[in-house]
Amino acid sequence: MRPVPVGAKGSFTLVVTPAHLASNFKDAMLPPVLSTPVMIMIMENAALNALKPYLEPGESAVGTRIDVRHVAATPVGKRVTGEAEVTAVAGRRIDFAVRAVDEQEEIGAGTHERALVSLAKIAERLKAKAG
Repeated sequence: MRPVPVGAKGSFTLVVTPAHLASNFKDAMLPPVLSTPVMIMIMENAALNALKPYLEPGESAVGTRIDVRHVAATPVGKRVTGEAEVTAVAGRRIDFAVRAVDEQEEIGAGTHERALVSLAKIAERLKAKAG
């Protein structure tokens, strides 16, 4: 991987559909709003997008830690944008400040960590596990 500068930014946008709702992931009694797992996926994709310009062929980065708060509800049809900014780089580990906003307000924020990985090494490990 080429050096990743602190301050590098990425984003990812998704329009909320019925498949993204908390009532589909957990309890049908929940209101029809964006689920926390999908909000986290939006944030993780934003972080990965911040790294993509620095990755070499055969490299990627996997999520290793996330600490976020989900503070506002977002209904179907609204656009949610995840934003990520690199705050620290230590070897293969990259830390981010992440947030998600819908068309009206911030809906979540926190921190996220990703680790640089070799896709070939991951494929080898999976092959060994499959037996």
